[in-house]
Parts: sequence; C-alpha cells; structure tokens
Amino acid sequence: MAKVSGNDLVAKALQDEGVDTVFYLTGGPMVDVASRCIERFHSVDVRHEQAAAMAAHAYSRVIGKPGVCFAASGPGVTNLITGVGNAFLDAVPVVALGGASAVSQTGMGAFQEMDQVGMFKPITKYAERVIDVRRIPEIINKAFRVATSGQPGPVYVDLPGDVLYNRVDESEVMFPGKAHSVPRVAGDPALIRQAVAILKQAQRPIILTGTGVFWSGAMDELKQFVDLTHIPFYTTPQGRGVIPEDRSVIFLGARNQAWKEADAVLIVGTRLNFIVGFGLPPRWAPGVKIVQVDISDEEIGRNRPVDLGIVGDAKTVLRQLIDEAGDSFHKRGESKWVETLRGYDRRSQEKSQALLDSDATPIHPLRLCKEVRDFMDRDAIIVVDGHEILNFARQSIPLFAPGHSVNAGPNGCMGVAVPFGLGAKVAKPDKQVIVLSG
Repeated sequence: MAKVSGNDLVAKALQDEGVDTVFYLTGGPMVDVASRCIERFHSVDVRHEQAAAMAAHAYSRVIGKPGVCFAASGPGVTNLITGVGNAFLDAVPVVALGGASAVSQTGMGAFQEMDQVGMFKPITKYAERVIDVRRIPEIINKAFRVATSGQPGPVYVDLPGDVLYNRVDESEVMFPGKAHSVPRVAGDPALIRQAVAILKQAQRPIILTGTGVFWSGAMDELKQFVDLTHIPFYTTPQGRGVIPEDRSVIFLGARNQAWKEADAVLIVGTRLNFIVGFGLPPRWAPGVKIVQVDISDEEIGRNRPVDLGIVGDAKTVLRQLIDEAGDSFHKRGESKWVETLRGYDRRSQEKSQALLDSDATPIHPLRLCKEVRDFMDRDAIIVVDGHEILNFARQSIPLFAPGHSVNAGPNGCMGVAVPFGLGAKVAKPDKQVIVLSG
C-alpha cells in the first residue's frame, strides 16, 4: 500500500470531518499541511494568527459548524491564544491546529520548544499532542467530536514537525472515515410536564434563550412554542435572530422591565453569567421561578438555584414542551402582561427617537445605527466591535436571521471587527456583512 505522511493525514482527516474552509498563516512545520489544504479546501491566508482564530470563530457562529484554523509553531501558535480564548468564553466550536517542535528533541531546547498543549488546556475543551503519525485521524476526529458535543467549545491539536513529516504505510492508519453525529438528548418527561405547569400558572412569564438554540438548530421549534404560548421572548446578544425581531411578542425596548418584573422565566440554551445578571437581583425579581434547559448539566443552577432544571438538547426539549402544552395556552389570548410590556417598549422607542433623528455634530451613535438600519438587508450579518456601540446597536438595529449577530461576546475583546467580518463573509458570501467598530 502507498506511503502517507502526517501532512497527508491531517488534510484527509479534516476532509473526512466535512471541512471545506480553513483560516491560517503558514510556516514551519505546517507548510505542507497548508499546501494539502489549499488543494482540497477554501483556504484563507491571513496576516496574523489571531485573525485566523477569530475568523474561524465568526465563520462557526454564522454557519453553525466548526471553524478551523492553524498556525506555525512557537509564536504562531501563541498568537492563536486570544482568538481561541474568545471562542472558549463564547462557547463556539473552533478547531485549532498548531505546529510544534519535534517530539524526538523534547527537553533538548529545540527550536521554539514550549509546552503549547499546557497553554491551551485552560481555554479549550480538549488539547492533545500527537506523538504517533498513525493516530492523527483518530485525534482530529476526537477533537471535532469534543468541540461539538454538549456545550460547544474550542479544541487544540499539537502537531510536531517530525510527526508531520514521518511516512507510514496507509494500511497502518485507522481512519474514522466519516464525521460523527451529535446525539439529541431528550428531557425527563415528568420535568417537561412540570415546566409547562409553571408557565401556565405564571402571570408574567418570559422566555429567554441563548446560542444553544442556534447550535441545536431549534429555531423552528422555538418559533412554534412562542407562537403557541404568546409568552414574551428575549435572547442574549449572540443568540439574536433565532426569531425575527418584528414578531408580536418581542419588545426590545422593554428588556430591563421584563426581566425585573417577570414571575417565571423559561431559559433555554444560555448560561446564567454576567450577560444575564447571573440570574440574580436586582436584574431579576427575587422570587422569580426559573425553568432552565441546557445541554450541559454543569450549567443548571449555576450562580443561583433554579426551580426546575432540564438537561437536554434545545430542539428536542422544545418539541417536548410543544407537545405537552397542546392548545391550552390559546384559551388565554393576549395577556395584560403583554400589553404592559408593549407600553414599556413604545415609551422606550419614543424616548430614543429624538437621538435616532438627531442632526447634531458629531453624529450620535444612535443616528449612525438608524442609518445602518435603513440601508441594511433584512438578512444582513451584523458584526459589532466595541462596548458602547454594541449597546446602541442592540437598542436600535433589529435582526431577523439566526447566526447573523456576531460580537466580542463574554470576553469583550476589542479588534475582532475585521477578522470576524472576514469569517462571516466567507461563511455566507451571498449575504451583506456590516461591521460596526466603536
């Protein structure tokens, strides 16, 4: 049988995982990996490794599958760290590959010899060094599986130069052969019944979702559940667009009041982190009943006790909730709670209108956002880099498509605008991509 090198095996393993795009900055010992990728994939060469990781991050968030990046050894790999750290805090499945000094020279003071795996372990779900060329497909397959299972997140694979250029008989290599499938975990039926009962009994319920809905592809189920129950709906900044924001129970201008006054909240696929005030007062009412749905059992009840925790896939659990709810919510019609939030929203919009229309110099950020809103396509992808402009854009620019809201996320990293915009455009080249940099 033919001889194959580690470089060949890296490219084939990526191809077997369904990869069609990579972001990279080449250099030793990854030169031939880059050459093999250029032959097979859309290969986007950047000017700084951090940009490769960030572009892969945005690509993944827009298209809904892992983004892939790679870099040369030493400083090439360490330049990936900020971008991979962003993906870790944002729970995005980025697969990062890095060249490394030779295994045979470990401990000898080899060129660019560093514990690269040790650097990545705290900011990835999985970090591994390949020491046998025959295991490259196995380890890359595991990396993709870990990145996409449970709560998504980045992974790192370390590729020493002597492993990449070692040649073995192809018959000695075990190829997984095909990409793995992500299992869909259902919620406990008894807990599903209790969740519906809590929402029915509530006078001021809301639904709050995050990117777990996007990663599970649960957009249709979420729309159906919201339409079925008429419960006001909110989402985290990164999760926007899973329901078009011109639906009748979405009141963007009443977000703060809704969270403070709700007596029950169904949380699906988002963490109780600082973005949602940790689920604690004063952001939320002290006595609010919380039903939390998450694929990761570690997230249930983090930072505050919840009344009901359901471990499961968002798409599957939402389908269970729809089936359990039936048509019972239709009998209630539009509630006074919806009318109250509509009033809050209207007053908030009226208050902002003067700034949206302002001709003051220098231009007010809300006027800028209005101009962007007025010319953007309905399915445009909005990339926002910066804290203040992010807040103004959230108030004034609606989103209508899932995965089309990309920003610095929980890491608040500045400088993401250009690489995020690049990754978004590569993911969906036919869509308008707008970058707002504050």
